[in-house]
Amino acid sequence: MLSPMREPTSNAEEFTVDELASRANMTVRNVRAYASRGLIDPPRLEGRTGYYNRSHLQRLQLIRQLLDRGFTLAAVEDAIVKSPTTAPGHALELMTLLGHSGGDDPSVLMSPDDLAALANVQHADPLIDALAELGLVERVDERTLRILDPQVVRPGAAAVALGLAPETVIDAVPILREHLRAIADHLVERVSDEIVQPFVDQGLPENEWPRVFGAVEELLPIASQVILALFRSELQESIEIEVGDKLQQMGESGPEGSASAS
Repeated sequence: MLSPMREPTSNAEEFTVDELASRANMTVRNVRAYASRGLIDPPRLEGRTGYYNRSHLQRLQLIRQLLDRGFTLAAVEDAIVKSPTTAPGHALELMTLLGHSGGDDPSVLMSPDDLAALANVQHADPLIDALAELGLVERVDERTLRILDPQVVRPGAAAVALGLAPETVIDAVPILREHLRAIADHLVERVSDEIVQPFVDQGLPENEWPRVFGAVEELLPIASQVILALFRSELQESIEIEVGDKLQQMGESGPEGSASAS
């Protein structure tokens, strides 16, 4: 059973099976296997050569993403066959919204000396090794680092420069990741269940795509703002408690110090 791919293809660029496989980052054998299972439409034939278009490419990209996310090929086939009117471009956009992809590559290049200066440390090698283990930097060569997540590395280095031990900052990363990932998974699951699933159950009506995209696009940044606001509130409360404890300790040790002196 074939799954119609209904995105407009007029004036679309066309590819041979080898070009299609290369663009989809898979083997020609896999492309032909998916075609034999009815997961993509037959190509346009010109003589004995088949020509594929952007819709074929998007469908293959969708299949690859679903497989990469842990779905079995049987589950992918079932989902595609049951939603024959779903444009693969729409599905990819929705998966991007619900996934954790950040769009453009945020990485930047930096020298080890620049990182050492940012963290105000004399020798950056231990810090670099620790960051590399966390997947935050990688060595390009002896003089160049690729900072894979500058929004984490730069504030972390600044915290070290302010006086925190590098180990303290490094140890905080997996703790933050664990808790924030749990929060992220919970929020995405709720959005999926309460907004996306009803839309899927209705058969993915074309006229509802803008509403669903808009809702998901707005809700996820709102959730990020709420998380940041709550963290700031909890951080402020934690600081106040810690400062209060220190002041109390000073008050309790003060009279003892005076008595001893007398």
